[in-house]
Amino acid sequence: MEILFLCIVIFLFLLAVFDLSVGISNDAVNFLNSAIGSKAASFKRVLIVASIGVFIGAAMSNGMMEIARHGIFRPEHFSFYDLICIFMAVMVTDIILLDIFNSIGMPTSTTVSMVFELLGATFVVALIKMAGGSDFGFNDLLNTEKALSVILGIFLSVAIAFVFGTIVQFLSRMIFSFNYRSNLKWKIGIFGGICSTAIVYFLLIKGIKDLSFMTPELKAWIQDNTGMIIACCLVGFTALMQLLHICKVNVLKVIVLMGTFALAMAFAGNDLVNFIGVPLSGLASYQDFVTNGNGDANGFMMQSLNDPAKTPIYFLIGAGVIMVVSLATSKKARNVAKTEIGLGSQQEGDEMFGSSRIARRLVRWVISLLEWVRSVTPANVRRWFNKRFNVDETIMDQGAAFDLIRGSINLVLAGALIALGTSLKLPLSTTFVTFMVAMGTSLADRAWGRESAVFRITGVISVIGGWFLTAGAAFIGAGIIVAAMHYGGHWVMLLLAVTTILIIIRSNRRFGNKKDLENGDALFQAIISSPDKNQTWPLLLMYITEQQQSFLAYAEEKYRTITAAFINENAGALSKAESSLTKHKTILKNARRKETLCLRHLKREMAIEKSTWFYLSNNLCMNILYNLRRINEVCKEHVENNFMPLPAHYANECELLRTRISTLFNDTLQLMKSGDVEAITILRRHCEEIKDVVSDTYHRAHDHLRDGDTSTMAVTYVYVNMLQETQEMVSSIRKYLRAFAKLRDSEFRSRPALKAGIGVNARTLEQA
Repeated sequence: MEILFLCIVIFLFLLAVFDLSVGISNDAVNFLNSAIGSKAASFKRVLIVASIGVFIGAAMSNGMMEIARHGIFRPEHFSFYDLICIFMAVMVTDIILLDIFNSIGMPTSTTVSMVFELLGATFVVALIKMAGGSDFGFNDLLNTEKALSVILGIFLSVAIAFVFGTIVQFLSRMIFSFNYRSNLKWKIGIFGGICSTAIVYFLLIKGIKDLSFMTPELKAWIQDNTGMIIACCLVGFTALMQLLHICKVNVLKVIVLMGTFALAMAFAGNDLVNFIGVPLSGLASYQDFVTNGNGDANGFMMQSLNDPAKTPIYFLIGAGVIMVVSLATSKKARNVAKTEIGLGSQQEGDEMFGSSRIARRLVRWVISLLEWVRSVTPANVRRWFNKRFNVDETIMDQGAAFDLIRGSINLVLAGALIALGTSLKLPLSTTFVTFMVAMGTSLADRAWGRESAVFRITGVISVIGGWFLTAGAAFIGAGIIVAAMHYGGHWVMLLLAVTTILIIIRSNRRFGNKKDLENGDALFQAIISSPDKNQTWPLLLMYITEQQQSFLAYAEEKYRTITAAFINENAGALSKAESSLTKHKTILKNARRKETLCLRHLKREMAIEKSTWFYLSNNLCMNILYNLRRINEVCKEHVENNFMPLPAHYANECELLRTRISTLFNDTLQLMKSGDVEAITILRRHCEEIKDVVSDTYHRAHDHLRDGDTSTMAVTYVYVNMLQETQEMVSSIRKYLRAFAKLRDSEFRSRPALKAGIGVNARTLEQA
C-alpha cells in the first residue's frame, strides 16, 4: 500500500513540473507586458531581467506553503487517505481546467484555481465524513476563517489594484504630464527614489525573512532597523537616479526594468505555492505516514501539517530553475498574449472584444457624470487639467502601446501589492493584481476614448467573468473528482492519472501543431505605427486588398459547399456552414473597424476621397455574406426536415450555375492579385451575362412552380430562393469591382502594385 501512495506522490510532483512550465509560460504576460508595451528594452533583455527575478522569488517563497498545508482545511481531523485524495483531486482538476480554458481561450488564474480546488475537494470530503457519522462540523474540518480571508484577499485585490492603479497614475500624470521629458529635471530623482525604495522594501525586507538560510539574529536586526533602512534607501536611490539622469541615462527605462524584476520576483514568490505547494504537502504527509502511520491510511490523522513548512532549499531552487528554463524556451512566452496591452493601449487599434449592454450603459453613465463634473468645475481648473492630460503630447517609442511613466507605475505598484500580500501570507492572484493595475492606469491616462471605451470595458468584464468562472469550475470539478476517488478507490485514482497524462500529451501536441494566426495583423500594426503618411496609403491599399481577397476566397468556397450540400442533402455540412458564416460576420466587422482606424492615418484629403469607395467595398462584402447566409438558412431547414430532394433537371442546372459562379469568383481574385484595373470592365460585363443567365433560370423555375407538380413545390421554392440570392450576390460582385477600381484610380496607378508592394511591406515591417 505504501508503494501505491509513493507512486501518487511522485505523480503529483510530475504534474507540478508540468504546472510550473505551463504556468510560467501562461503567466509571463503578468510581468512582461508593461516592459514590452512601453518598449523599455529589447525582448531578450527584458527576459533576462525577468528570469533573474523569477529565480530569486522562487527561493523566497517558503512562507506561502502554509496555504496548501493548513490554510483551507484543519489537517488534524483528516486522515492520510483523505488528504491524498484531496491533493490528487486538486492537481488533476488543475490540469483539466488549464487544458479546457486554454482550448476555449478564456482567462484563468492559477491562484484562484488552487484555492477553490482545495476548498471544493475539502468541502466534499467534509460532507462525506459528516454523512459517515463523524462528530465534527464544518468549522472543525474547514479552516473557515482563514479560507474566507484568503478568498476575500483574492477578490478584494481586484478592487484595490484598480483603485490604487487609477489614483497613483492620476497623481503621476499630474506631476509629469504626457510631455514628461520637460518635467524630469528634478522630479525624476524623487520619483525613481520612491519607486526603487518601494521595490527594496516590499521585495527584500518583506521577503527576505522567509529565506531558509536567514538567521534569527539577522531577521531581528532587519525588523528593528526597518525605518533606518527605508530612509537610507530613499536618500541613496534618489541621489543615484538623479545622477543617472544627469549622465543622460533614461531613468524611466531603468525603473521599468527594476519593476519587471520586482514583479517577476513577486510572481514567483506568491504563485509558486500554486504549482508545488500541494505536492510538497503530499510529500510531507507521506513521510509522516511512513514514519508514524503503522500502515493505517484511513485512521492516521495528519496533525503534523499544522507545523510550519520547512521546505528544503533545493526544492525551491529546483522550481526556480524549471521556471527560468521554461520562460527562456517557451514559445508561449515569446508570443505573449496581447489582451492586457490591447485593453490598455494609449492608441486605438484592433479591439479584441465586442460591445455589451453593460458596457454601453456604463459608458453612458460615465459620460453623463463627466458632463456634470465639467459643468461644476471652474474653467481655470479645467484648462489646467486639460494641459496636464493633453494626450496629443504623448511621448512613446515607435510601436509602443503606452509611455514609460505608465509602464513604470504598472510594474512597481503591482509588484508592491503582490509582495505585500505575500508577506501577509495571502495568495493574491498575480493575474488579478497586474491586470487591474494596468486597467486603472489606462483609465487615468484617458486611454479609453469615446470610440474604444465600450469595447475595452466589455473586455475587462469578460476577463473578470472568466475569473469567477474559474473559481466555480475549480470548486465543482475538484469536488466531483475527490468524491469519485473516495468511493472508487485505487482504480479510479489510476484512471484519473492516465486521463491526466493523455490530456497533457494532447495539449502539447495541439499547441505544437497550432499556427500563429496573428502574423496577418503585422501589416495593420505597421500602418497604424507608421509616422510617414505618404507611405500609409500603399500599405493600407495592400491591407484592404488582402483582407477582401481572403473574404472572397472564403465566399467562393462556402457557395460551392452550401449548394453541393443542398443537392446532396448533407445536413451536417449545412450546419457547419451556418456556424462558419456567423463567425465570419464578426471577422468582417472586426476587419472593417481596423481598416477604418487605418484610414485615420492617411492625409485628410486622401482619406476623404478614398473613404466612400472603401466603405462601399466593405458593405458589398457584407452583402455577399448575407446572401450566403440566406441561401444556407433556407437550404438547411429544408434538408433537416427531410423534404423532397432537388429534382435531377434542377440539379443539372444548378451544377452549371455553380461552375460559372466559381469561375467569376476566381477571375475576381486573379484580378485583385494582378492589380489590372483595365480588365475590370470586361469582368463587369461578364457579371451582367451571368445575371442574365441566373434571371432566365429563375423565371423558368418560377413558371414551373406555377404549372408544375405540387409535390415538388417546397423544394422549388428553396431553389428559387437560391437563384434570387445568387443573382443579388453577382450584382454585389459587379458593384464591388467598380469600388475596387475607384480605390486604384489613375491618380494612384504610379503607386506600387500589389506584388511590388510586398517588398515595401516587408521592409516596413522589418523596421517596425
